Amino acid sequence: MKKPAKKGRKNTLVKKGGGTSPAVSRMKNFGIILLPLLAVLSSIYLVTVLVRSAFPLQHIVFSGSEHLSDEDLRQLTGLKGGENLAGLPAAQVYKNMSASPWVQSLSVRKEYPDTLHIKVREAEPFALLQMDSRFFIMDNKGKLLEELRDSPVPFLPVIIGNPFNKKEGFTEAISLVRAIKESGLMSRKDRIEVIANRPQDMTVNLDGVVVKIGSGEYQDKLTRFMELEEEIRTRRIPVDYIDLRFANKVVVKPVNEVVRR
Repeated sequence: MKKPAKKGRKNTLVKKGGGTSPAVSRMKNFGIILLPLLAVLSSIYLVTVLVRSAFPLQHIVFSGSEHLSDEDLRQLTGLKGGENLAGLPAAQVYKNMSASPWVQSLSVRKEYPDTLHIKVREAEPFALLQMDSRFFIMDNKGKLLEELRDSPVPFLPVIIGNPFNKKEGFTEAISLVRAIKESGLMSRKDRIEVIANRPQDMTVNLDGVVVKIGSGEYQDKLTRFMELEEEIRTRRIPVDYIDLRFANKVVVKPVNEVVRR
């Protein structure tokens, strides 16, 4: 007789006590945490998209500039158009504009819904630097602001020389120009040129009159020059040059002779 076949056993593992396995519990817990997190991230993304689409940049308002045009300033911002005010990186705009030597300081302010306000403080043109046949506008610290190409030359004192080769003479030339402005000569002369040689050889050309002025004590020397200029004008003396480098005398060289005072 054949023996009755044994029934096959099921391979399913059942935790004692009838509970759920640890792996299944972890999956459920992870799902409980993940779903709210995804909902929050989706909400943040949706709000960000809505905010950015709600505040397109329409206007840029500049103030405080005298020498740079609005178009110049707009190019300095680095903005290409189509930006959104909410997502606009104001710090990057500040950095871009600060790279210009013309910009001494600025403030950037957003005004919702569509306007960016930029207030600029420009560097003041102090003098012109002539290197060979090229002219540059410079500030009172000797920083080059812009090369003049087709622009008309403004009336500013001209410093002739190379600041990279004659740094000491260039520094003295800036001090001399500052003294000339403080003395009031700017309003009395049509052409002022400072030749930036060695400090002891500093020379200034005032409407064609060469004045050897040397180094230091510029205010005193310019005062002496203005007093002497009145006498020269009264006597109608054609002057070749005036030498103010000596403390106790002034040398005036007319076209054909030398006069000491």
